[in-house]
Amino acid sequence: MDNFILLLRFATRNLARQKVRTAMTLGSIMFGVVGLILSGGFIEDIFVQLREVTIHSRLGHLQISAQGYREHWTRDPGKYLLDEPVSTGITTRLEEIPEVADSMQRLNFFGVINNGRNELPILGEGIDAAREAAHFGRFFFVIEGRTLEAGDSHRILVGEGVAQALRLRPGALVTLLTHMPGGGLNSLEFEVVGIFRTFSREFDAHAVRLPLADAHTLLGTPGTHSVIVALQDTALTEEAALRIRDLFAGQGLEIWTWFELDDFYRNTVKLYRSEFQVLQLIILLVVLLSVANSINMTAHERLGEFGTLRAIGLRERDITRLILLENAVLGLVGSLAGAGAGALLAVLISLIGIPMPPPPNSSMGYTAEIRLVPEIIAVAVVVGLVATLVSAFLAARSVRRHSLVDSLRENV
Repeated sequence: MDNFILLLRFATRNLARQKVRTAMTLGSIMFGVVGLILSGGFIEDIFVQLREVTIHSRLGHLQISAQGYREHWTRDPGKYLLDEPVSTGITTRLEEIPEVADSMQRLNFFGVINNGRNELPILGEGIDAAREAAHFGRFFFVIEGRTLEAGDSHRILVGEGVAQALRLRPGALVTLLTHMPGGGLNSLEFEVVGIFRTFSREFDAHAVRLPLADAHTLLGTPGTHSVIVALQDTALTEEAALRIRDLFAGQGLEIWTWFELDDFYRNTVKLYRSEFQVLQLIILLVVLLSVANSINMTAHERLGEFGTLRAIGLRERDITRLILLENAVLGLVGSLAGAGAGALLAVLISLIGIPMPPPPNSSMGYTAEIRLVPEIIAVAVVVGLVATLVSAFLAARSVRRHSLVDSLRENV
């Protein structure tokens, strides 16, 4: 213990004595740690914003539907309807789940929209307008006109792509034509009250939304296809899914989370995580090479000093420990200082914001931030410390290759 304390004193004094080299090494370590924190926080922000867009513009946190609905509903939508008592019972029982903020029903259908001059195939959604606006309106933008409101009848919202294709404006009259589940065709006339835009250009090109009561009338059925669940917090998704699956086990229902429903999000996360791992490796190598260069130069400049220490009784392993201890202190200080600097820069950049262009399949840009993620900060600190220790070990091996006589000659 006394030997360790003595070496620690030597280490701290040597770092204070070699001011320029110490500052250069600290700068290299801090640069790498800051780079990891900023890049990791930026990618995490992409995940969070894409996740919230996915949830609050279209999918909700969870969806409950009849068994087989997701796989087969496009072939025979009427076969997978939830009867009114069933869907109402689901929303009532969901009130028992503490993580659930609210639930609402949707009725989906394929059809054709006609403005008297042209027509376009569409995907229609009958929705509970008031509840949808309260829980899933944050990333559902009405760019012209207004949104649907409670009590609206024969009113419709159309996607931006639909409006452009048919040259629709708020106040225009359109007709929806669709097949009813029981057979036959039905049509209803609607007034366009608004044009909406989401982050999915493909969805906006074919989607229309109308009050649930009008969708029931149009399709001639009181049933619905799914119950959309809004949670208190997205972080509760998996826990809530387990509770809901237990609650409705054996009742012929399937429960899907937003993560399971969105292939694009899963693939994007997988791609970006792979890219970030490569970036971590690159930054580790950059830090390793720059720190190794600085430590190596310092160690060879001190060969005479190490020779003198060996001459007065220190063994080679003591010299190795001294070098490792010096750089462990340097790596720890540099990594912690880099973490502090990275966190401060992340906050400042987030206050300003980073304007981003529209992502693929979207017509909307957004403002990115740098999120402070404890796991990323911890990894950055570890990377900085490990890179420094590896560099110090390589430098110590190089010093040990010099004989005592050669080392003492450096003092001449």
